Amino acid sequence: METFNARTMLYDTIRTQLGRSVPFARHAGVEIDAIGKGHASAHLPFRPEGLNHIGTQHAAALFALGETASGAAMAGAFAPILFEVRPVAAEATIRYLGPAKGSVSAEARVDGEPDALLSTVKTEGKVRFPVVVSLKNEDGAEIGEMQVNWHVSRGRA
Repeated sequence: METFNARTMLYDTIRTQLGRSVPFARHAGVEIDAIGKGHASAHLPFRPEGLNHIGTQHAAALFALGETASGAAMAGAFAPILFEVRPVAAEATIRYLGPAKGSVSAEARVDGEPDALLSTVKTEGKVRFPVVVSLKNEDGAEIGEMQVNWHVSRGRA
């Protein structure tokens, strides 16, 4: 018998909403696969529209994949109060390690303890933290790494 898990349902709802509410990521072809407490995974299918002049995934498409995965991980960390906060990606760096052939996956995780970040925003009204992302080819080879610095504050704008 399967048991009801409200947290899993919440993460799945966030995943579905993010997939619908970020037009550029959708345009780029990014698909969020899973969200958990401070971590997420996403992928970028191999599509002719996402390629560069040498037939590999375009750098901008890879950036969109990494930034989207980082946002999903951030959302997972703040799931209990997500609709009470204002998250902003304040800074991002990406390092390309090799050509992105085929579809590419992204694994993102909040660099910090999600419960501590949640507590800080509740008590201090804001928190800043990085999310680290690993980008990999279909064969599992790492082809990029990214860090997105998020600022999360109380109150939606």
